[in-house]
Amino acid sequence: MELSLESDAEALWQDTLDLLSDQRGLPESVLAMLRNCTPVSMEGGVLKITTPMRLVLKTVSKNAAVVEECLTQAAFEPMRLEISFSPSPSRAEQAPARSSMSREEVAAWNAETGDAPLSTPRSIVEDTWDERRAERVREEENRRRRARNPLVEEISDATSKLTFERFVRGDENDIAYQAALQVANGMNSTYNPLFIYGKSGLGKTHLLRAIQNYIARNDPSRLCVYRDASSFITDYTEAMRHSERSAASVLRQNYADIDVLIIDDIQKMAGKAGTLGFFFDTFNELIGNGKQIVLAADRTPAQLGMGKDGFDERVTSRLSSGFTTPIQVPSYELKLRLIEAFCERMREDAERENVPALSGTVPPDAMSYMAELAGTNIRVIEGFCQRCLFAATAAEARGGEMARAEIEGIAKECWPSSMRTISIEDVQKAVEKYYDIDHTSLVGNKRHKGLMEARHVAIWLSRELCDRTLADIGKHFGGRSHATIMHSISVVDEAKRDDKAFYDRLMTLRESITGNL
Repeated sequence: MELSLESDAEALWQDTLDLLSDQRGLPESVLAMLRNCTPVSMEGGVLKITTPMRLVLKTVSKNAAVVEECLTQAAFEPMRLEISFSPSPSRAEQAPARSSMSREEVAAWNAETGDAPLSTPRSIVEDTWDERRAERVREEENRRRRARNPLVEEISDATSKLTFERFVRGDENDIAYQAALQVANGMNSTYNPLFIYGKSGLGKTHLLRAIQNYIARNDPSRLCVYRDASSFITDYTEAMRHSERSAASVLRQNYADIDVLIIDDIQKMAGKAGTLGFFFDTFNELIGNGKQIVLAADRTPAQLGMGKDGFDERVTSRLSSGFTTPIQVPSYELKLRLIEAFCERMREDAERENVPALSGTVPPDAMSYMAELAGTNIRVIEGFCQRCLFAATAAEARGGEMARAEIEGIAKECWPSSMRTISIEDVQKAVEKYYDIDHTSLVGNKRHKGLMEARHVAIWLSRELCDRTLADIGKHFGGRSHATIMHSISVVDEAKRDDKAFYDRLMTLRESITGNL
């Protein structure tokens, strides 16, 4: 069956997007805008695409030359790109009626904008006039809406740097990155809520702030609010303490008016029954009205429901209703990429801000050694890089290079816990706290599923972190035999290979014990 022109256009556009992703190094935000365009026809060496978003129209037009290179490569013949604005039906219905302009009004418009000569057809000038006027009305309404809502914050200089472009990607975080980007550009409404979990210092907050920054820069008509759980709790408690009950009603209205609500560290709401109730109601109202919610925590929704202060089932079921994705601890390869990126950015910042103490260069072999010694907390790794860059700059001033001993010394100061001895008792206490069980249950003979996982994990971590024999470990777990200890270790080894969620729980516990949280 012969393909239609529309099908040819779609196929060519997809091939072009693949080439742009692989070869051209365009920012991911621009690629996301291109994916949001719709191919409509291909005829006479011209591919026509449309977009319902004016910002996309402007951005794609600026990058037309790069796109046309890939179009030509994909089509094996010279191609030209034409992009046009095609408002969605809902927007078209809201567009103001076209005005009738006199020649004097046209001349006044031309003098103000310089966009069109007097010879421009009246219909084009009228369309431009109406479109610009409607755009100004929308911008003013957006400004007023943001001003009315006290939850909307000004983005600080430090926060503005937390963008998708500056996020260092690897296998451990790429799914979370892709999901966050799709939520930011509004391409995937099924990721609602988007729930990102992982231990502290792995980049969750960076992704949440990247969503906020992307929306503020590219689609300010969407009201996006970032709150950490502590601020959310404060919002609720202060409203409830207010002498006028209307304060609670105003707070609800402010949260209900948000298009994208981002809440970080929601595990801090545990035990706050009133706040959780308010969160539950807010969640339902926003989801019911088609608004987007993004959440982050240090554990999965199911784990948030564990323990006497855990979230109740109605809340955890809502949290699990969208798309849940982990960010895992960085591997050596990702740590090396992080170190390379941090050192390069610090050198660029030092050059721009005239800070000579950080203007040196960390050699590649030194970066590799830094990655071997680094822990897994990315915030600590960034500080580690700054100190090593300072040492490398000082070494260059002396006419030499930073020594490995200097790197080791800095690493020991950044991660002092690696030097202390970890006891089996330390492991047991951490596991008991994490699984919310008592010591007798952990080392006893009860065999229900929750206890068995905790016991296997505690034995595996004791073998991994403590310098003790299997017989010693067995004595600390109710006098279990060498064979029983070996069985627990093999159970965990198999589970961490096959179950990513289990692996993430295991690594979270391990890092909490070694002090990398």
